[in-house]
Amino acid sequence: MIWKPNVTVAAVIEQDGRFLLVEEETAEGVMFNQPAGHLEDGETLLEGVTREVREETAYRFTPTALLGTYLWKHPKKEITYLRFAFTGEIVGHDPAQPLDAGILRACWLSLEEIRASQGKHRSPQVLTCIEDYLAGQRFPLSVLTHL
Repeated sequence: MIWKPNVTVAAVIEQDGRFLLVEEETAEGVMFNQPAGHLEDGETLLEGVTREVREETAYRFTPTALLGTYLWKHPKKEITYLRFAFTGEIVGHDPAQPLDAGILRACWLSLEEIRASQGKHRSPQVLTCIEDYLAGQRFPLSVLTHL
């Protein structure tokens, strides 16, 4: 058997002390996550995170920094996720755009609301990424190489 982690991209976006999350249907019920998803064949990490934010929230996003990379093995499944999390800026919004299947809504939550909803997070990466963001962790996009 060949083991390969699932590569995902995610965006940590903060405006006025609130963070953009999505509420989504999952196999475990309704959960919160950052706008995030699987990297698709042929796209760069930056293209992937920009696409995921647009598809899941209808916001246009420009990444400005790599927040970090996060490896997490799901405790109930034989799945490991390798997440590349980015931070950046919202550069537009199309409220008429339909959201991806399974996404119930995009919402802006305070840190307190996010901490209070921790039992409904899709993974521990949700809060960990926000805490890294609040700690000032940032890496320049130049650390990424796409050959």
